[in-house]
Amino acid sequence: MTIKVGDRLPDATFKIMGTDGPGEMSIGELSSGKTLVLFGVPGAFTPTCHMNHLPGFVEHAETLKNKGVDTIAVLSVNDVFVMDAWEKASNTGGKITFLADTGAEFVEAIGLGLGPAPIFGHLRSQRFALIAKDGEVTFLAVEDTPGEATKTGAAAILEALG
Repeated sequence: MTIKVGDRLPDATFKIMGTDGPGEMSIGELSSGKTLVLFGVPGAFTPTCHMNHLPGFVEHAETLKNKGVDTIAVLSVNDVFVMDAWEKASNTGGKITFLADTGAEFVEAIGLGLGPAPIFGHLRSQRFALIAKDGEVTFLAVEDTPGEATKTGAAAILEALG
């Protein structure tokens, strides 16, 4: 069953790259008492994700923060090293938190797994974006077409925030 507005985010732990190497971050750390914008992508470095979806959030990060967003995070079913390389290659300046949902546990728990798609070889994330306030989903959008990032882009999130 797909997560919906009004639902609480399920418990999850993601892999992140810290200054001392790989580490972990829980959904509670990201969302407890905070406003979280979380967007999921099918894969790091894939054309739409790398050239269209992520750049909008980097560009509008300050505006999102001014609208009350505490954390902007991108999630992909990639390993922590790929997510770290993607962050470095994207020059995000620390504006976005990169989360590795290595085993797709989170995307499966929220019902937004994709595949397994032949191009990726295993289960990935659908392209989605959500806003959660203190762990409760207040906005959710999922793209109908994988190569688009219109419903789930930064402009759509800004509009949802008002």
